[in-house]
Amino acid sequence: MYGRLSTFLKLQTLVSILLIASCAGAGNGPAGPPGIEISEPGAPETSKAEPIDNESRVVHVIVALCDNENQGIVPVSASLGNGEDPDRNLYWGAAFGVRTYFDKSASWKLVERRSAPKNGVLERLIYRHASEDVILVADAYRGDRIRGAIADSLAALAGSLRENVEIEGRTVQIYGGADLVAFVGHNGLMDFELGQEFPAADEQERDAVVLACASRQYFRESIRQAGAKPLLWTTNLMAPEAYILHDAIEGWVADEDDEEIRSRAAKAYSKYQKISLRAANGLLVTGY
Repeated sequence: MYGRLSTFLKLQTLVSILLIASCAGAGNGPAGPPGIEISEPGAPETSKAEPIDNESRVVHVIVALCDNENQGIVPVSASLGNGEDPDRNLYWGAAFGVRTYFDKSASWKLVERRSAPKNGVLERLIYRHASEDVILVADAYRGDRIRGAIADSLAALAGSLRENVEIEGRTVQIYGGADLVAFVGHNGLMDFELGQEFPAADEQERDAVVLACASRQYFRESIRQAGAKPLLWTTNLMAPEAYILHDAIEGWVADEDDEEIRSRAAKAYSKYQKISLRAANGLLVTGY
């Protein structure tokens, strides 16, 4: 048993190293590296939903699936980097992907799994917190729709994109209707420019979590323009694995302050990546 566990942990460590290395291969201009189709539509869908007040607190997590062919990354294995296969994808179905990690969490109960709920989204997961009145919706965007995933995240933070979904017999508004919006995946802004702005559509200050390499540098101006609060983002290359998101959200659910939430995330990253807490504290930051 120990031998199997040791082998599994070594494999996960290797995956994390490859994940961080993939960020290092990203470009820095609008043209993007070979293989990226930068003409893929980035504009968020037009929101037809009028704002509503959710009965529960809502978290909306937008995941751009890892994609060897359509993202400017150093390729990972074919299965982990297939942007059309959520079941095995690095950011979704792998051991530290959002679906697998939250499915195993004692803090969250899976309410429903929906296949292809909208164009470009392969799977939607709906969770309810085990002890608090909080709903979490996680969407797996196709890897070749990373531009749209980032644009939708920013439009949600600005309050200009909203969608109503039925959950347990109630209407719940996600995207701009959420209290916290998180983007998880490759930092596509290293490869391309969205070419659009995301001005705040209302006066609500939503919490933003951006787990992607060097997200503070690349997302700062758009998040400021959207009127959102950067609750957690990054300063350098990193592996955007789900334990960071999970522990940060646990602090948010418990109404901890921003620094306590950031500290939870850093401790998780230090533990799983086997790096010093000092290094993790420098990587995962809060505020501008």
